Amino acid sequence: MKREYTIALAGNPNSGKTTVFNALTGARQKVGNWPGVTVERKEGKAKLKDMEVTVVDLPGIYSLTANSIDERIARDFLLKERPSLVAVVLDASNLERNLYLPLQLMELGVSRLVLICNMMDQARTEGLEIDTEGLSRALGVPIVPTVANKGVGIERLRNVLAVEVVREKGLSSCPLRYGESVEEAINELEEAIKKHKTLSQRYPLRWLALKLLEGDQEYLARLEEGNPTGGEIRAHLTMLRDKLEGEIRYDLETALVEKRYGSMRQH
Repeated sequence: MKREYTIALAGNPNSGKTTVFNALTGARQKVGNWPGVTVERKEGKAKLKDMEVTVVDLPGIYSLTANSIDERIARDFLLKERPSLVAVVLDASNLERNLYLPLQLMELGVSRLVLICNMMDQARTEGLEIDTEGLSRALGVPIVPTVANKGVGIERLRNVLAVEVVREKGLSSCPLRYGESVEEAINELEEAIKKHKTLSQRYPLRWLALKLLEGDQEYLARLEEGNPTGGEIRAHLTMLRDKLEGEIRYDLETALVEKRYGSMRQH
């Protein structure tokens, strides 16, 4: 039986994502709405070597925090539909801010990831030199430089996507670590979450532990859903959060966000 492959195309607003989507799919697109909302959903067919794959154009987002409808749509699609590969379009002239999204995707457990460093001409005009090969080695994922509105790099992108979408082994883990105290808290929460079968079977453990440490209201509420261990996990979480915030002396969610941005600056 021939396997069907799906590529989710993600990226910040104004990164050139729609241009990349059009370049990959051409006229073979269909437009509808995401279930239950009036947000436009676009998908199309792309020819990659001898394969035809489905490309789903996710809403333009800055993160997976799910503070907006667009972020919730993107996150739910990635968690529930499990696409074969996620391709992230980055604005090369604003790279540090744009790298926050792929870092969150790594934390979400996306193992097959390709970064598209778009608008390279704009970056050069602004005097920015981007070592995409060095960045690729540092992050452990392929990076393809493009100028999508001029068709530059699109053929190479097709070739890379064709290889990566069928790769047996993808990204093993996210390269970001938060320091000894936070990592210990993450490990403790992972062990606690394993007892909550509904959550542990539905979400990546490390990602969910981070969401709980950040105080994500959606996932805090889900602790109580039909499992007696929810209250126990919440109590343990409160203790861990209080301990960590006592050490760092300010808001834990802010500290985690700053750690992610700090990691991007190092690259």
